[in-house]
Amino acid sequence: MQQQVAGEQPIKVEFDNFEHGFPEGFGPGAWGHLAYAIGLAFAVFQLYVAAFNYLPSQVVRGVHVGFLILLTFGLIGNFTAKTDFGRAVSWIVGASGFLCGLYQWIFYADLIARDGDPTNTDLAVGTLLAVLIFEGTRRLMGAALPLMCGACLLYWFFGQHLPSPFNHRGYDFDQIVTHLSFGTEGFYGVPIYVSATYIFLFILFGSFLERAGMIQLFTDVSLGLFGRTRGGPAKVAVFASGMMGTISGSGVANVVTVGQFTIPLMIKFGYRRAFAAGVEATASMGGQIMPPVMGAVAFIMAETLGVPYSEIVKAAVIPAILYFASAFWMVHLEAGKHGLVGMKRSEIPSAWKALVARWYLVLPLAALVYMLFEGFTPLYAGSMGLALTVALILGASITFGFSNTIVRTIFWIGLALVVAAVSRHGLEIVPVAGVVAGLIVIAAITRGGRATLRACRDSLADSAKSALTVGMACAIVGTIIGMMTQTGVGTIFGSWIIGLGAKSLFLALIMTMLLSILLGTGIPTIPTYIITAALAAPALAKLGVPLIASHMFAFYYGIMADLSPPVALAALAAAPIAKENPDKIGWEAMRIALAGYVIPFIFVYSPALMLQTNDPMVAQLGFYGAVALATFKALVAIALFGIVAIGFLFTRLTFIEIVVAFGAALCLLGDFRFSDTAGFTLAAGVVLWQWRRRPRDAVAAA
Repeated sequence: MQQQVAGEQPIKVEFDNFEHGFPEGFGPGAWGHLAYAIGLAFAVFQLYVAAFNYLPSQVVRGVHVGFLILLTFGLIGNFTAKTDFGRAVSWIVGASGFLCGLYQWIFYADLIARDGDPTNTDLAVGTLLAVLIFEGTRRLMGAALPLMCGACLLYWFFGQHLPSPFNHRGYDFDQIVTHLSFGTEGFYGVPIYVSATYIFLFILFGSFLERAGMIQLFTDVSLGLFGRTRGGPAKVAVFASGMMGTISGSGVANVVTVGQFTIPLMIKFGYRRAFAAGVEATASMGGQIMPPVMGAVAFIMAETLGVPYSEIVKAAVIPAILYFASAFWMVHLEAGKHGLVGMKRSEIPSAWKALVARWYLVLPLAALVYMLFEGFTPLYAGSMGLALTVALILGASITFGFSNTIVRTIFWIGLALVVAAVSRHGLEIVPVAGVVAGLIVIAAITRGGRATLRACRDSLADSAKSALTVGMACAIVGTIIGMMTQTGVGTIFGSWIIGLGAKSLFLALIMTMLLSILLGTGIPTIPTYIITAALAAPALAKLGVPLIASHMFAFYYGIMADLSPPVALAALAAAPIAKENPDKIGWEAMRIALAGYVIPFIFVYSPALMLQTNDPMVAQLGFYGAVALATFKALVAIALFGIVAIGFLFTRLTFIEIVVAFGAALCLLGDFRFSDTAGFTLAAGVVLWQWRRRPRDAVAAA
């Protein structure tokens, strides 16, 4: 982060494992150069796949997993081994995983021909692949996820010995290894397909935008817009982290990047350390529900449901806005409760000047959103967005070498005309790649251009590093998917949900919420969503919940698990920056994110909130009327939950006011007889009574 609180230095964050990110660089000496080169090769391979896509899908998945294992073991060895021998062993182990991936390519036709009849070599390769994926994930993310997947593997092998209805018919070693290591419902299932195509590309897209100065742009605009308002520093954190989520989609990464600036800033202006870190954790995790990128889960959801990614984005827009509006409301109330003021004009930059200086960085994001909503695939939209980002970065570096403004203007006009010429018959990747290649040649011979090319090369290698955690998680959850598809165990839990939902949909939703949070304790969002969606989402759909709403319900609570103690990964990431206990941060984050825990209930009962047409209110009010009513109900509900959580509106709430406000909020969650009338009436009563009790001369201070 370039801009820090005056007089402060960026804070170095240490972690217990590599799930939160690797240290800077690639390791010492020649080992670091090796890791850098392999990371670069990994990124180039992914770009080739995105641009031309000539290889069979199974081959792409296999090579992708091979690179993941190679770089995971290699980098961990580089950073943890004490001797060159230890690093060499790590690289040899990683190389064996890469060979397992290449096995899918070299023997692609043979594997198809002998499907279901594996050779001893096939079984050996498949077993080795499983061992390396489990061990690599353990080293990368700790034991929680491998233990969960290991339990599924044990059930797969020995579940036939359990009593009914928990047993299955039983499967031998050959069947399990073939299904797990060579099929498309195990390690090479939908999650790794999404990782090998969409996710890596969007990580690269975000990496280039960050290196181009997008973080600084978001921060400066946030400071300019909200810095002087009541509780301004916290609102800056919410807005900047939300904007970062549009290009990143990684909650913990957002905490580490944006939080280095915003958390000390909030503490400086009077916020409690735990609250400041909780605000950043809440806002950063919200980045995973903020379109257009929305983190890796949204891509997996689109593939699972078989719908265009734009449909997922459309359904997520209003709930995401409500989530961040809720966080804004929480920090506004906290500032009022404790009498916290905004920043001085001299301490904040101009939002307008920041936009004028870096306006071109917004273009790739705008183009990405446009292409997604025009129906282009995420792979195509991401490729074009990335190409546009690189073109703008290189173009900017080239023009910086021109001292004459007229020459700069002519260059940009010429570049625009070239792009228009190559796209007159539609955007094709080869002509666009030709434009980028031409800019690379020009940049290589201009002042400052070579430094920019080195920065672009570094972004490629860094993106490979950033993709490891998501990629390995996508690989290992194939164990759960493979076990469930072959044994059918998901129907057992689904029948429980359906049985409970026959009595009360609300209770079924509560069970699904608790399951998501419990499963998400200490494991990434991707496996949490995949497990919950496989177990509960189909059952919720059978109870009448729209399919996209049932999956989004599981998605939201998978994210909320990262805020929920005792593990609370986002809180762990914020703790070293705030110098505060992670559990305290986790509880504060849960309080601030209270709306995130209730919004899913609202859109289940009012699908119009997700711009779905199957809301019962559409028949009475029309589509836009139903959307407006659902949005208004949600706004009032999260406002009520906010004043309950903070205990303040115009003045501190009494116990009776808290009870009444909480009851009003609960009434607005569901769609029951007279619940809306009761909720709005009680809400109006609380607001009017608070207004009557408000201080006449100043905001109440602690």
